[in-house]
Amino acid sequence: MIARRMMLSVWFMVMTAGSAACAARLPDFAHIVRENRAAVVNISSTEVMKGAVPGFGFGAPGMPGAPSNPLFRSLPHDKQAAPQPFVTKSLGSGFIIAADGYILTCAHVINHAKQVIVKLANNHDYVAHVVGLDTKSDVALLKIPATHLATVHIGHTSRLQVGDWVLAIGAPFGFENSATAGIVSAVGRNLPGSDYVPFIQTDVPINPGNSGGPLFNTRGQVIGINSQIYSRTGGFMGLSFAIPINLAMRISQDLKTSGHVPWGWLGVTIQDVTRKLAASFDLRKPYGALVSEVLPGSPAAHSRLKAGDVIVRYDGHPITRSSDLPPLVGFSPIGATAHLKVIRNGHPETLSVVVGALPETLPASYTRPPRKPRDNASLGLALRDLTGHQRRELGVNRGVFVEGVSRGPGEKAGIAPGDVILSLAGHPVASVAAFMAILAHVPPRRPVPVLIHRDGSSVFLALAK
Repeated sequence: MIARRMMLSVWFMVMTAGSAACAARLPDFAHIVRENRAAVVNISSTEVMKGAVPGFGFGAPGMPGAPSNPLFRSLPHDKQAAPQPFVTKSLGSGFIIAADGYILTCAHVINHAKQVIVKLANNHDYVAHVVGLDTKSDVALLKIPATHLATVHIGHTSRLQVGDWVLAIGAPFGFENSATAGIVSAVGRNLPGSDYVPFIQTDVPINPGNSGGPLFNTRGQVIGINSQIYSRTGGFMGLSFAIPINLAMRISQDLKTSGHVPWGWLGVTIQDVTRKLAASFDLRKPYGALVSEVLPGSPAAHSRLKAGDVIVRYDGHPITRSSDLPPLVGFSPIGATAHLKVIRNGHPETLSVVVGALPETLPASYTRPPRKPRDNASLGLALRDLTGHQRRELGVNRGVFVEGVSRGPGEKAGIAPGDVILSLAGHPVASVAAFMAILAHVPPRRPVPVLIHRDGSSVFLALAK
């Protein structure tokens, strides 16, 4: 009995010590919440919209922003009211970066808002002035008429690593000062429509109302602004994305001084280099940003850069994926000369481009020409020469039109009906006859690059006959 008691005592001591050691390794988020709660704000905005009155709000009855009237629901289509102006409200979060009232949040939280209300942790609220917002980065800067405010401590993302613990504070569904925690899942993540932002990906639970709120590291420093989630349901599914704070602070300074952000621009369309494309361009491995189009009149058009070049370094920074390039270009000073290392025809070259300012609007996508009956077939492709009218409609000065695709090498390469083939194996294609002549000199089973024009832009594919 004594021996058994001793064994139980030893087991209890080991388990207690193990639990204590495990707890010691876990981050203490309580003090971060205590020290920063007063610097996190709740943001509500109102916008007047025109159209049919919307149906159910986002959230369950009783939650902020949810409909309280059970009759407030979508009507059958034939009984809907005529379009009329209505007021919508949105909720978000933000954080104070200066004691005299400057606040960072997401642009989508307050974009188009007629009025923005900032509510502090002490329940004082203010009508905020929108200093400026930038939709490309989703960063907005607000100012409220208050002084001696609590502020957050700004960190930096240079030492951020996958696996680091992080904490978010915000107002999901309007529940103010809610704290959620997780780890960094990835850094430098590129998302569709946000080419200039290398997002921080986390598994921190983020929901509507968290947008614009701070993401903290374990030292209590803000390292990001919670901006987006990936979801098929509208709620959190384990993937959330934050804007790096060093990028956001740089943008906020531009917004404070001039009200807008001057983004750098080269004027090229780029794409990733796949394994097949790497082989077609004589690259030893898939890397870099492949230039598929140089826009007329752009800074790149006034340099030696051309379609088919693979950019592997930009001002000394290595380009591993195409998504590495836009942030570097975007933050280059307007008028500065950028030095690029490219791979052209399998050989390295160095060239320079004077960085321009990103225009407000880029050329609109071109429409496709009407389809015609099939004519010639090659590689499973039905091709037809372009007429002068079709070239003007598409905005191209050469190429052959792909009328149809059947089973064969063309289909495997990804060529689709409606594409215009601009070049093959680095040679411009002016007609179907020219295409066939070039193809005759292409070695069998060896992938070669084919440049196509699709939906107003150009892209390279790898074709092997």
